[in-house]
Amino acid sequence: MTGATADPLARFGRWLALARKSGEPLAEAGALATVDGRGRPSVRFVLLKDTRADGLTFYTNTASRKGRHLAANPNASLAFYWHLADRQVRVDGRVRPLTVIEADRYWTQRPRGSQLATAASKQSRPMASRNDLIEEVGRLERLYQGTAVPRPEHWTGYRLVPREIEFWRRQEPRLHHRELFVLSRGRWSSRLLQP
Repeated sequence: MTGATADPLARFGRWLALARKSGEPLAEAGALATVDGRGRPSVRFVLLKDTRADGLTFYTNTASRKGRHLAANPNASLAFYWHLADRQVRVDGRVRPLTVIEADRYWTQRPRGSQLATAASKQSRPMASRNDLIEEVGRLERLYQGTAVPRPEHWTGYRLVPREIEFWRRQEPRLHHRELFVLSRGRWSSRLLQP
């Protein structure tokens, strides 16, 4: 089966909703794979915060390892695995930073404790002791007592704009259903893959 098809991001949204309904803990957690400027890969989990027609959104510190990787090479991949729903999705594409307005809007929705922890952390950098981090959170708590915690310049969101999305559904005996969607010239086409 090959040909033009509907937007697979709508299907991703339905599958994410199904994973949540099935009781999957942290269904929005995806493994984000990036590579540095020399092509060395790294993977870690991020929390998906938004799914839109133009991609998948997550937030992080731009000075973190993932932020440095994305600055050097904006190609990335996100993978979601939902054991209880017997499904997984892989999304490959290019990542672009969100606008300041988008980052500010989301920042104001975060719990105050998360804002303080984010402002205090020099994510991915070595630290002498955990107590230093806790003291920095306390210092910022006192500094911003009674006022809003400003969004640090180094903290923003990214949107993974997909060019390929693969849907995998468990089918026994190991006859899993795989469908790959590829974006070309603004149109999605799909084809089935061998398990």
